[in-house]
Order: sequence, then structure tokens, then C-alpha cells
Amino acid sequence: MLILSFYILSKWNYQEVDREIKAEFRPEDILLEANVSSDYHIGQCSTKLQLSGTLHTTLLGNIIILVVIKVEQSLHEPMYYFLAMLAATDLSLSLSSMPTMISVHWFNWRSVILDACITQMFFIHTFGGVESGVLVAMAFDRFVAIRFPLYYATILTHGVIRNIGAAVLLRSVAAVLPVPFLIKRLPFCHSNILSHAYCLHQDAMKLACADTRVNSIYGLLAVIFIIVLDALILLVSYILILQAVLSIASQEERLKALNTCLSHICAVLLFYVPLIGMTLIHRFGKHLSPIVHTLMANIYLLLPPVLNPVVYSVRTKQIRRRIVRIFCKDRIGP
Repeated sequence: MLILSFYILSKWNYQEVDREIKAEFRPEDILLEANVSSDYHIGQCSTKLQLSGTLHTTLLGNIIILVVIKVEQSLHEPMYYFLAMLAATDLSLSLSSMPTMISVHWFNWRSVILDACITQMFFIHTFGGVESGVLVAMAFDRFVAIRFPLYYATILTHGVIRNIGAAVLLRSVAAVLPVPFLIKRLPFCHSNILSHAYCLHQDAMKLACADTRVNSIYGLLAVIFIIVLDALILLVSYILILQAVLSIASQEERLKALNTCLSHICAVLLFYVPLIGMTLIHRFGKHLSPIVHTLMANIYLLLPPVLNPVVYSVRTKQIRRRIVRIFCKDRIGP
């Protein structure tokens, strides 16, 4: 992912080349603070600081989660392996979108060649699909832990977890792989302004001066195959989990079982609520200010990677204890 970031940054320049999308991102779409501040430079500085804080929080939070799970033997369990997958996916999603966002906000580089745009587009959509699949895998993990606690370790073996992770990744790659070729075939001869500081399929597709029905239909099918299907699976999973919880005799054990699901429920809401909001605004909010579209797209990409580590660190006692032990081991006893 670091190689991808450097590649995109190296291609983000002012020079005009063959088949270039000159992504002249409009200040009013990107520099949100400039619209509410009387001083453009103050607004620009505020945006830089917010972006910098978001990037550092995302990197630090997800890396801490990965390191804690790696070094602590007691966390080598299926639940935490899936959490590590989620953290790695959030990290990859952020590294896919951040290069161009930093270029626009920090260096005022507002031009990108088509190949770099398509590369970023592929990774953003791929890791978005991977995150959706990982959330489904985590729901399956919670169902097995609650419904079949005695067989939990025998059902979710290391081999099964590896296969689930590989299947989630391959499904997302296979669904997104045609997108670069569908975009590459389109001629671009009208507007060269993207709505965001990064490349998305639905955004770049609007720049084409040709029939984009194939792109639209395939994009819709990909969304149904990944996002809608996963949402339905999550819904069914939690219906089964609720049934399993209600079958537990002890009320204390019921609450304990539900408590293990709260962090995952928060992660699901952090992923799907901004996604649904962005989809509804793109579909029905064409009359709204471009700032609203940009804000929702940024929330969709940036909010889950920032807050997921916080949610799991606060809500999961084992993670919280290990983090405190690692950072305060010289000040507290064993």
C-alpha cells in the first residue's frame, strides 16, 4: 500500500499527458472551511490540520490494534484475528485515499493522470468491499461463539479463518477488477472536474462523453453482489444471534453475550450509515450543495478507519487491558 501511495503521488501533477483527467478539484467542494470562514487561508489551514489529525489517528489506532494482537498470545483467537483483518483493511483503505487528499489539501496539486486515478479507484472500491466482507465474517464469528460456545475453537480453526479472509479478498477483487477496464475504454472530452479529492467509479464515469450505461449497470450489480448481499447476511446473522441469546437461561449470561456484539454493531453502523447516506444523497440530492456530497463521501471513507480502533479499544476489555499494559508496563505491576 505504501508503494501505491508513492505511485499515486508521483503521478499527481500539473502537466498534461495523454488521456489525462485534469482533476481540478474545486475549492468550494474540497476546502470546506473556506466556505464558512472569512479568511480563505484560515479555512485552508483548518482543513490541513483536520486531515493531518485524521491520518495520524487512523494510522496510530489501527497499527496499535495490529501490534497488540500480534504480540499478545492471549489474543490469538478467532475474534481478534477478524479484528486484525478489519484494522488492516481500514489501514489499506486510508492509504489508498490519503495520497491524493494530501496532495490537494497540503500541496495544492490538482491534476491526476487517468492511470493513477484508475489505480486509486480500484483499491478504494476493493478495500471497501473487503471491509463489508470482514464485517460479515465477524458476525459469523459472534454467532458461532454464542450459539456453539463449546465448538467455537474447533469450528473456527486457523485454516478456516485464513480461507474466510482469502475468500473475502478474492470476492472483492473479482467484483472490482472489471471497473478499471470499463473506465479505460471511455473517452473524456467534456468537464474534467472531479467532485472529490480522490477517484471513485461513479464520479469519474460522469466525466465521460460517451454512453455509460454499461458502467452504471455493472456498478449497480457490483453493489448488489457485495454491499446489499452483505447487509442482508448481517441482518439474518443478528436475527439468529438474537434467537441464540434468548435461548440462554441466565439473564446475566444473555447480557454478557450481547455485550460481546456491541463493538461489532458499532463497526457495522459506522460502515453502513455513511454509505447509505452517501448513496441517498447521490441519488436524490442532486439539488444539494456540492459541499454536502463531498462531506458525505469523506465521512464514508475517513470515519470508519478513525473510529473502529477507538470503539474496539474502549468496548473490548481484553484489548484495552493489553494497550494499557504495553504503554504503562514500566509504571504498573504485572
